[in-house]
Amino acid sequence: MIVIGCDHAAVSLKKAIMAHLDEQGIAYMDMGTDGEPCDYPDMAEALCAKITSGEAERGILLCGTGIGMSMAANKIPGIRAAVCSDCFSARYTRLHNDANVLCMGERVIGQGLAVELVDIFLHTDFEGGRHQRRVDKITALENKA
Repeated sequence: MIVIGCDHAAVSLKKAIMAHLDEQGIAYMDMGTDGEPCDYPDMAEALCAKITSGEAERGILLCGTGIGMSMAANKIPGIRAAVCSDCFSARYTRLHNDANVLCMGERVIGQGLAVELVDIFLHTDFEGGRHQRRVDKITALENKA
């Protein structure tokens, strides 16, 4: 299961991604918003709680740029969020960083590219191996805080 959420700046992009997920038969939980104003840190916290609790494996967070969502999400232990606006970054954030949250900005990318990035993010597995050591070091940094 994946979770998807946005602030009021990315409702159209969220709807396009959910329609694509429906077409692909991919189960997801819509965490909102549906247009009502909200603060992106609150949305990031609620969505990431679904991942850290084990209710969801990965998440998609959307705002105007994707940057605010990623900054908020990355404050939560166990979350590795990446802002992506190109296919290479979406692929390698999974392969090498085992990212569990994809962040994108409606004001930055179009819907066609966004659904392509979602597909890459959801269908690319973590390579592990030498990259696991680095992901473990990220976890160690979280534990120092």
